[in-house]
Amino acid sequence: MPATIRDVARASGVHISTVSRTFSAPHLVNPETRVRVLACAEDLGYRPNRAARALITGRTHNIGLIVADIANPFFPPLIKAAEGQARHRDYHVFVADTNEDPAAEEDLVHALAKQVDGVLLCSPRMSNSLIEQVSREVPVVVINRQVAGLPCVMMDVGQGARAAIEHLLGLGHRRIALLGGPRGSWTAREMRRAASAAARGGGAELTLLGPNQPTETGGGAVAEQVRRSGVTAVLAYNDLMAIGLIEGLDALGLRVPQDVSVVGVDDIALSRLTRPKLTTVATPTAAAGRTAVDMLLQLDSDAPRGARGRGAASGDRRTTAQVMLQTALVVRDSTGPVPAPGRDGTGA
Repeated sequence: MPATIRDVARASGVHISTVSRTFSAPHLVNPETRVRVLACAEDLGYRPNRAARALITGRTHNIGLIVADIANPFFPPLIKAAEGQARHRDYHVFVADTNEDPAAEEDLVHALAKQVDGVLLCSPRMSNSLIEQVSREVPVVVINRQVAGLPCVMMDVGQGARAAIEHLLGLGHRRIALLGGPRGSWTAREMRRAASAAARGGGAELTLLGPNQPTETGGGAVAEQVRRSGVTAVLAYNDLMAIGLIEGLDALGLRVPQDVSVVGVDDIALSRLTRPKLTTVATPTAAAGRTAVDMLLQLDSDAPRGARGRGAASGDRRTTAQVMLQTALVVRDSTGPVPAPGRDGTGA
């Protein structure tokens, strides 16, 4: 028969309530007593009942993590890091996928709200106003998006886009295309703003192509547009699009980087396995996952016991600091000098 809380209390010589506090609010228990209780619990193989503990503390020790597309290689390192950080803090993570659908995203937040202590929204497709609205139902930390008044963990894709454009300018490119991401994407907007400014500053012409699906198929689908545009370099919304574009350009008889240079964003594992190896902007996805968990648990620890809804997500905590993590350009083999006039293969 599994050990019970009474068995632990008897073995450690304390009241049942002390055992309960040891697991639900350890900071309220004398350190020596806490060590003794935990040692007895370990010896007896006791595991606290999370459902019962939730009834007492008002906290489930569960976190929801909602991602835009779990099949995108950008997300697994973030998910893995978030789960590891949560486990270290004695929390479990429920992962859900929206398939880039803002309506599904909203439904998932509502479905998870009563089962978790908070939700991490990663690359959300909902509008800012809707994110603000659902944050009144359950504490929310937003990843890879800036929403005023809410805690956010962002990756500086603007800085990354500037670095990519400056790299291409340094190679002599003056006709550059930017492949946009999905409609409503904060990352796509930041990249467009920064890339446009960097291109203007370098005397280059920037052609905007998009919005597009942020997939390998989406990148391949615009290869013909890239060929017709006469550009000699492309910055893609993400690595998957860049890889798809390289495949599409190859099918059209264009070589990378001899005819067209290509830069991606994210530095997914595939970027190091393609031929040519992909020049890309590395994004700190694992750090973002860990940071977001810490921010969410800080929200939860600040909330009154059993608080839910607006009481759990309002007040000073709605202006929690927003964290910006740095990106870095990784130069590999998919970028090279601008081709000589008449030899770029694009018909320019």
